[in-house]
Amino acid sequence: MSLFDKDNAPLDDEEALANHIATALAVPTPSGLDLELPYRIVKRLFNPLIIGADNIPEQPCLFVGNHSLFALDGWVLGPVFNKELGRFVRGLGDKFLFSSPAIGERILKTGAVMGHPEVCSALMKDGRDLIVFPGGAQEAVKPTSELYELKWKERYGFVKLAAKHGYTIMPFGSVGPDEFYSHYIEGRDLPDSAPGKILKRLGLITDDFRSDIMPPLPLGALGTPFPKPQRCYVGFGEPVDLSQYKGRTPTPKQQKSIRAEVAEQIETQLAELLFARAQNRGKDGLLRKILTL
Repeated sequence: MSLFDKDNAPLDDEEALANHIATALAVPTPSGLDLELPYRIVKRLFNPLIIGADNIPEQPCLFVGNHSLFALDGWVLGPVFNKELGRFVRGLGDKFLFSSPAIGERILKTGAVMGHPEVCSALMKDGRDLIVFPGGAQEAVKPTSELYELKWKERYGFVKLAAKHGYTIMPFGSVGPDEFYSHYIEGRDLPDSAPGKILKRLGLITDDFRSDIMPPLPLGALGTPFPKPQRCYVGFGEPVDLSQYKGRTPTPKQQKSIRAEVAEQIETQLAELLFARAQNRGKDGLLRKILTL
């Protein structure tokens, strides 16, 4: 189910949805320690390299990219976009993130919002930068065999919304966050494994749990719960300007063409970033090499 489907929202009450939008619009751009400290941590741990930043236009964009394991890319991309690119991008999150009012309010204060059509439309009307991962939860739990593959199914919501508001889609790829953790046991194999049987007894895995969004059992740096300090690479493709469609919905054929163009741009970036990483492997320090084994 797409983030943009109207029935994918826990805030069905009009007043609650209006409050969500009002809060989202009122969140200030991070500055000072709110901006500097997260960036320093990300820079120290993951030393991100940005490629193709000159491709990003000045006008507000809908940034579209590949999603990483456990959605950890957001913790890297947010500070980097803010500090190095000067863009406060508003992440579009899945409904379950906002099912708890207390947790949802905290997430809202970081700048993330629920991926609801009305929320996105309000932010676009206000000229905000947005970021979305059309693969959603399925891309965030994919097995090692599908590393850096897009899993978008038949999702076109981001194309239709960007077109309706004449927005520019900015395709990008990211390499590194998918490998913060090794997969000790793949999600699809977890229910039948020894740890999976324990989780079943505890009621954490039930018979109706969807296997396609079952997360893997992760293994971090040196077998710990901490992420491996993989160096991150972020590359931007060519912008896809949809201003010609403003106020209308592209035909199904046009939607397929736009989506295919965006996906191709991302896949090209991923290939180039993986090559760049291979070229730079020898420049990693000894500690990083040990911790990323």
